Amino acid sequence: MSEKKDCDKENCSALELLDFRNALKQFQKLVEKTVIQKTKERLGLYIKDDDEIDYDKFCTTTQTFLGPEVKDHNVKAFYRKITNNLDARTEWCEIFVYFIGESDAMSSQLKEENMVFLVSEKQQVTHAGDRQDVIKGIVKVPHLDFTVTSSQKGVLTIFNNQMRVLATTSVEDTAWITGCDFLPQLKCVVAVTERTVVVWDYKSKGSQNNCFIIKPMENGLLCVCTVTMSDHLAKDDILMGDDKGYVHLLTVTSDHFGLKQSKVYPNNISIFIPSVKRKLHDDWVVKVKYISDLNCFGSCSSDSIVHLTVKAFAVPRGVSAFAYCRKAKVIVTGGKYWIIL
Repeated sequence: MSEKKDCDKENCSALELLDFRNALKQFQKLVEKTVIQKTKERLGLYIKDDDEIDYDKFCTTTQTFLGPEVKDHNVKAFYRKITNNLDARTEWCEIFVYFIGESDAMSSQLKEENMVFLVSEKQQVTHAGDRQDVIKGIVKVPHLDFTVTSSQKGVLTIFNNQMRVLATTSVEDTAWITGCDFLPQLKCVVAVTERTVVVWDYKSKGSQNNCFIIKPMENGLLCVCTVTMSDHLAKDDILMGDDKGYVHLLTVTSDHFGLKQSKVYPNNISIFIPSVKRKLHDDWVVKVKYISDLNCFGSCSSDSIVHLTVKAFAVPRGVSAFAYCRKAKVIVTGGKYWIIL
């Protein structure tokens, strides 16, 4: 019985793949016909008839061939591309918002059905602020189901799972914000500027800001992350990298901010908390990340010097980004050489 079900599934998959291939052929013919028509129009040789393809017809026909997954705005972008530049190179996957670069030669070993990339939905979120501002950090907080963002000019914002603003504040600091994270035990947002650490108690109903400024910091801070191993309900550990190659460890508790005593504070309280630092690099520390599965943290820099006092490996011209894959148990790095290890 199970073998019969497996065969039915295989047959269905084969039929679906065949139908999709046929749909792609029809779509390619539609594109070719549209390009030919536009070419004749530019040369003044086209005579209008019932088979004329305008945008509405192109959109309707495309969605008939490829299904409702194809969004109107993506079809519009594709149509503009082929009509504005008749010699433009196009790939069918662009209609699904998936682009193949010139250097991304597709391996012949890949099955054709694995080349399809569907985008279920995308959403653009706008937030009132300075037009010259840019987002410097985005952190997802899964257990609370919201997202924290920080902008370069000091706007901290919390979005819910519908990407609606739950809370926002503006840090009154002349220095730019360089990164942010969430403190799971204190339930606050932490952000770093070039010279200070900002802790924002977004839950407070008193002042609009409720920000605690930890300063001064000796060097310019470039990145920040939270250590998630702490089981202390009122303590969080913060890791920060600076522009002199140091990684700092800062431990904050509710006693530092008086979070238990009061929920109404004056704006932007300045406090001093000692930190521990260690020089791990000879250049800017561009990222620091705690890896809970390994019970350690990683940091990367644009330098290529190995410090023997720590576990490290060198990459020519440095590493600008890295990530840990829990399933594969590997660390992936990327640098100026476009090398992925």
